[in-house]
Amino acid sequence: MTLLGNLIKQGIRIRESLDQDFTPAFELQKTEFRKLIIAARNTQFGKAHNFSGILQSLKKHDNKSFYEDYKNQVPVHDYDKMFKNWWHKCLEGEKDVTWHGAIKYFALSSGTSGSSSKHIPVSLEMVKAIQKTSVRQILSLSRYEGLPSSVFEGGTLMVGGSTDLQDNGNYAEGDLSGITTSRIPFWFQRFYKPGKAISRKKDWEDKLEQMTLKAKDWNITIIAGVPAWITILIEKIIKHYNLNNIHEIWPNFEIYVHGGVAFEPYKKGFERLLGRDINYIETYLASEGFIAFQGSQGADSMKLVLNNGIFYEFIPFPGDNFDEDGNMLGNPKTLMIDEVEEDVEYALLITTCSGAWRYLIGDTIKFVSKADSEIIITGRTKHFLSLCGEHLSVDNMNHALLDVSNDLGFDLKEFTVLGVKHGSLFGHDWYVGTDNTEVDEAILKDKLDARLKDLNDDYKVERIAALKDISVKVLPNDVFIEFMERNGKVGGQNKFPRVLKGDKQKDWLSYLAEKSIQ
Repeated sequence: MTLLGNLIKQGIRIRESLDQDFTPAFELQKTEFRKLIIAARNTQFGKAHNFSGILQSLKKHDNKSFYEDYKNQVPVHDYDKMFKNWWHKCLEGEKDVTWHGAIKYFALSSGTSGSSSKHIPVSLEMVKAIQKTSVRQILSLSRYEGLPSSVFEGGTLMVGGSTDLQDNGNYAEGDLSGITTSRIPFWFQRFYKPGKAISRKKDWEDKLEQMTLKAKDWNITIIAGVPAWITILIEKIIKHYNLNNIHEIWPNFEIYVHGGVAFEPYKKGFERLLGRDINYIETYLASEGFIAFQGSQGADSMKLVLNNGIFYEFIPFPGDNFDEDGNMLGNPKTLMIDEVEEDVEYALLITTCSGAWRYLIGDTIKFVSKADSEIIITGRTKHFLSLCGEHLSVDNMNHALLDVSNDLGFDLKEFTVLGVKHGSLFGHDWYVGTDNTEVDEAILKDKLDARLKDLNDDYKVERIAALKDISVKVLPNDVFIEFMERNGKVGGQNKFPRVLKGDKQKDWLSYLAEKSIQ
């Protein structure tokens, strides 16, 4: 397949990428909005919310009339509201509920505070949109310097959920990666690893074992998956074949595509598994759709995909729009993409070609370039701590722990934080995963506390006032992995929550008590 490699290296681009490069973001989003409203105008949701009237407002000379009508006609939704009022009908086999036709797939996504899974509808249009954005991401590699064309001739190892979906009669359900992989286009199948047989396996340990045994037969040039699970797989392969690094068995491995969780805390440990430098690409692929990807070599941000099945709105976060637990309040202030500001945190609302309407996805982002629609993910609306006004984001946590782990010389693998009562005041309990048994918890605590004060002025103030103390417990990384296994959250797109609240916090503390970890 030399031709494919050469074509991509010469910069062949598809129409949608060129449109996004040379069209104002507002115009792209207005066009995408029109497509979504037209497609859903005759659904139950469209009729209930006067989509026909909104379509009329799109013809007005006032560019913003359609958006004002949309906000007035359609309320914002979180998952519980969307599922209770609409999506449950799709599970029961009803057609034309929030999207035209029947929904044949549902992606299972973990709830924020409870243990039950969310059922996120995945239409055939969304599957195609995800595939198209995936191709755009691969083609963006044509702009990378020093990348050999041979990278496009080898295998792409995609480590995700099982493609053996649960058939429930009216629909099939599973991990989004399992849904999309089960429908990969025929032209990509010869590049795709680990192949259909291994991909169908549901048992994570068996899947790891089979991939390890087949590793010697593959020429892997691209790997895609969640950092925690990819690291475990590579470590297993290195151990099985008694290697010094993964490049001894996959010498052409050039690109790691990661997403779902900040990679920086994992990066130092990951690089110890390599024989040389590689390129990293960050993606923002949620259960609700493919939202953004890193568009240029070495960038620290991702470009929103503005013309492929998703319309975005942005809620200033937390402001007056969310309570202390991250729950959206009332009728929040929302903005279109032309109204946002750089370096301001926003919660993301999306409208999609799977029938999500003004839907709170649960992530928070910042724009680092409004002109180029480039963002970074800063955390989750419910994965932050503000017990007393400290407003500690996941972004703060990642940066602080990464800096301190580098300072103390240990590889950080996982961590989580609990907000707790400390008498009449409050405290933060940190649990840090590393296989370095020599980390001094007292020193780690002091350095972490000091770094958080440097990063966050609110935290610094509250450490003098209501935030009485923090504690730090260093644990072997296997403790985190075992907890996820116990909860059936191994492999695929599963990530360890950076903040544990509600039932998940109780489960974690019970688990630690069972293991006699104080």
